[in-house]
Amino acid sequence: MAFAEPHAGLEGKSWAWKAKPVSRMNDRPNHPGFVEPPPAADIDAATRRLMSALDALESAVERRREADRDEDELATRIQALGADRSRLADELDTSLVKSRKLERTNREIAEKLDAAIGTIRDVLSGEGRAKAAEAHPEDDEHSELAAALMEDDDDGEAEDDEE
Repeated sequence: MAFAEPHAGLEGKSWAWKAKPVSRMNDRPNHPGFVEPPPAADIDAATRRLMSALDALESAVERRREADRDEDELATRIQALGADRSRLADELDTSLVKSRKLERTNREIAEKLDAAIGTIRDVLSGEGRAKAAEAHPEDDEHSELAAALMEDDDDGEAEDDEE
Protein backbone atom coordinates (compact mmCIF):
# COMPACT_ATOMS: atom_id res chain seq x y z
CA MET A 1 0.00 0.00 0.00
CA ALA A 2 1.12 3.49 -0.70
CA PHE A 3 0.49 6.52 1.43
CA ALA A 4 -1.12 9.64 0.13
CA GLU A 5 0.02 13.24 0.47
CA PRO A 6 -0.38 15.04 3.81
CA HIS A 7 -3.56 17.01 4.34
CA ALA A 8 -3.32 20.67 3.52
CA GLY A 9 -2.24 22.87 6.45
CA LEU A 10 -0.99 19.95 8.49
CA GLU A 11 2.45 19.48 6.93
CA GLY A 12 4.45 19.73 10.14
CA LYS A 13 2.42 17.39 12.25
CA SER A 14 3.41 13.79 12.69
CA TRP A 15 -0.11 12.50 12.83
CA ALA A 16 -1.09 14.37 9.64
CA TRP A 17 -0.28 11.47 7.41
CA LYS A 18 -3.28 9.36 6.72
CA ALA A 19 -3.09 5.99 5.10
CA LYS A 20 -5.23 5.62 2.02
CA PRO A 21 -5.32 2.16 0.56
CA VAL A 22 -4.84 2.13 -3.19
CA SER A 23 -5.19 -0.92 -5.31
CA ARG A 24 -2.17 -1.80 -7.30
CA MET A 25 -4.27 -3.58 -10.00
CA ASN A 26 -6.27 -0.61 -11.13
CA ASP A 27 -6.52 3.11 -10.50
CA ARG A 28 -9.78 2.98 -8.60
CA PRO A 29 -9.65 3.35 -4.87
CA ASN A 30 -11.09 0.62 -2.69
CA HIS A 31 -13.95 1.99 -0.64
CA PRO A 32 -17.07 0.48 0.86
CA GLY A 33 -19.49 1.90 -1.81
CA PHE A 34 -17.64 0.29 -4.66
CA VAL A 35 -19.10 -2.97 -5.98
CA GLU A 36 -17.49 -5.15 -8.53
CA PRO A 37 -19.70 -5.58 -11.63
CA PRO A 38 -21.29 -9.03 -11.75
CA PRO A 39 -20.23 -11.38 -14.47
CA ALA A 40 -22.32 -11.54 -17.67
CA ALA A 41 -23.76 -14.97 -16.75
CA ASP A 42 -25.21 -13.52 -13.55
CA ILE A 43 -26.77 -10.65 -15.50
CA ASP A 44 -28.31 -13.07 -18.00
CA ALA A 45 -29.72 -15.24 -15.22
CA ALA A 46 -31.17 -12.20 -13.43
CA THR A 47 -32.67 -10.99 -16.73
CA ARG A 48 -34.30 -14.39 -17.26
CA ARG A 49 -35.71 -14.36 -13.72
CA LEU A 50 -37.01 -10.82 -14.24
CA MET A 51 -38.68 -11.78 -17.54
CA SER A 52 -40.19 -14.85 -15.92
CA ALA A 53 -41.52 -12.75 -13.03
CA LEU A 54 -42.96 -10.19 -15.48
CA ASP A 55 -44.65 -12.99 -17.46
CA ALA A 56 -46.11 -14.40 -14.24
CA LEU A 57 -47.34 -10.93 -13.25
CA GLU A 58 -48.91 -10.42 -16.67
CA SER A 59 -50.65 -13.81 -16.41
CA ALA A 60 -51.92 -12.97 -12.93
CA VAL A 61 -53.26 -9.62 -14.14
CA GLU A 62 -55.03 -11.32 -17.05
CA ARG A 63 -56.54 -13.94 -14.73
CA ARG A 64 -57.73 -11.17 -12.43
CA ARG A 65 -59.30 -9.28 -15.33
CA GLU A 66 -61.03 -12.46 -16.47
CA ALA A 67 -62.27 -13.11 -12.93
CA ASP A 68 -63.60 -9.55 -12.78
CA ARG A 69 -65.40 -10.06 -16.11
CA ASP A 70 -66.85 -13.33 -14.83
CA GLU A 71 -67.91 -11.58 -11.64
CA ASP A 72 -69.61 -8.83 -13.65
CA GLU A 73 -71.37 -11.45 -15.79
CA LEU A 74 -72.49 -13.26 -12.67
CA ALA A 75 -73.80 -10.04 -11.14
CA THR A 76 -75.72 -9.33 -14.36
CA ARG A 77 -77.19 -12.84 -14.33
CA ILE A 78 -78.17 -12.51 -10.67
CA GLN A 79 -79.87 -9.20 -11.42
CA ALA A 80 -81.73 -10.78 -14.36
CA LEU A 81 -82.78 -13.71 -12.17
CA GLY A 82 -84.05 -11.27 -9.54
CA ALA A 83 -86.11 -9.45 -12.17
CA ASP A 84 -87.46 -12.79 -13.46
CA ARG A 85 -88.31 -13.83 -9.91
CA SER A 86 -90.25 -10.62 -9.35
CA ARG A 87 -92.09 -11.02 -12.65
CA LEU A 88 -92.92 -14.66 -11.87
CA ALA A 89 -94.12 -13.74 -8.38
CA ASP A 90 -96.46 -11.14 -9.90
CA GLU A 91 -97.72 -13.67 -12.44
CA LEU A 92 -98.26 -16.21 -9.67
CA ASP A 93 -100.24 -13.71 -7.62
CA THR A 94 -102.37 -12.88 -10.66
CA SER A 95 -102.88 -16.60 -11.36
CA LEU A 96 -103.90 -17.24 -7.77
CA VAL A 97 -106.48 -14.45 -7.92
CA LYS A 98 -107.84 -15.84 -11.20
CA SER A 99 -107.88 -19.36 -9.77
CA ARG A 100 -109.84 -18.28 -6.70
CA LYS A 101 -112.25 -16.36 -8.91
CA LEU A 102 -112.72 -19.43 -11.13
CA GLU A 103 -113.27 -21.66 -8.10
CA ARG A 104 -115.92 -19.28 -6.77
CA THR A 105 -117.59 -19.12 -10.18
CA ASN A 106 -117.37 -22.90 -10.46
CA ARG A 107 -119.13 -23.30 -7.09
CA GLU A 108 -121.85 -20.87 -8.16
CA ILE A 109 -122.34 -22.71 -11.45
CA ALA A 110 -122.36 -26.07 -9.66
CA GLU A 111 -125.07 -24.81 -7.30
CA LYS A 112 -127.14 -23.55 -10.25
CA LEU A 113 -126.59 -26.83 -12.11
CA ASP A 114 -127.65 -28.81 -9.04
CA ALA A 115 -130.83 -26.72 -8.83
CA ALA A 116 -131.47 -27.18 -12.56
CA ILE A 117 -130.82 -30.93 -12.35
CA GLY A 118 -133.24 -31.14 -9.44
CA THR A 119 -135.86 -29.25 -11.44
CA ILE A 120 -135.31 -31.50 -14.47
CA ARG A 121 -135.65 -34.61 -12.34
CA ASP A 122 -138.84 -33.27 -10.87
CA VAL A 123 -140.21 -32.62 -14.32
CA LEU A 124 -139.09 -35.98 -15.64
CA SER A 125 -140.44 -37.86 -12.63
CA GLY A 126 -143.89 -36.60 -13.42
CA GLU A 127 -144.43 -34.19 -10.60
CA GLY A 128 -144.89 -31.58 -13.28
CA ARG A 129 -144.29 -27.98 -13.77
CA ALA A 130 -146.54 -26.81 -11.02
CA LYS A 131 -144.35 -28.25 -8.32
CA ALA A 132 -141.23 -26.81 -9.95
CA ALA A 133 -142.86 -23.41 -10.21
CA GLU A 134 -143.95 -23.59 -6.55
CA ALA A 135 -140.46 -24.59 -5.39
CA HIS A 136 -138.67 -21.95 -7.45
CA PRO A 137 -141.03 -19.22 -8.59
CA GLU A 138 -138.12 -16.90 -9.47
CA ASP A 139 -136.47 -19.54 -11.69
CA ASP A 140 -138.74 -19.51 -14.72
CA GLU A 141 -135.73 -20.07 -16.87
CA HIS A 142 -135.19 -23.44 -15.16
CA SER A 143 -138.65 -24.59 -16.11
CA GLU A 144 -138.05 -23.44 -19.66
CA LEU A 145 -134.80 -25.42 -19.68
CA ALA A 146 -136.61 -28.48 -18.38
CA ALA A 147 -139.25 -28.17 -21.09
CA ALA A 148 -136.57 -27.85 -23.76
CA LEU A 149 -134.80 -30.91 -22.44
CA MET A 150 -138.03 -32.86 -22.46
CA GLU A 151 -138.55 -31.95 -26.09
CA ASP A 152 -134.95 -32.90 -26.93
CA ASP A 153 -135.37 -36.15 -25.03
CA ASP A 154 -138.51 -36.96 -27.03
CA ASP A 155 -136.68 -36.13 -30.30
CA GLY A 156 -133.73 -38.30 -29.25
CA GLU A 157 -135.97 -41.30 -28.60
CA ALA A 158 -137.61 -40.84 -31.99
CA GLU A 159 -134.22 -40.83 -33.69
CA ASP A 160 -133.18 -43.98 -31.82
CA ASP A 161 -136.39 -45.71 -32.96
CA GLU A 162 -135.70 -44.86 -36.60
CA GLU A 163 -132.35 -46.58 -36.55
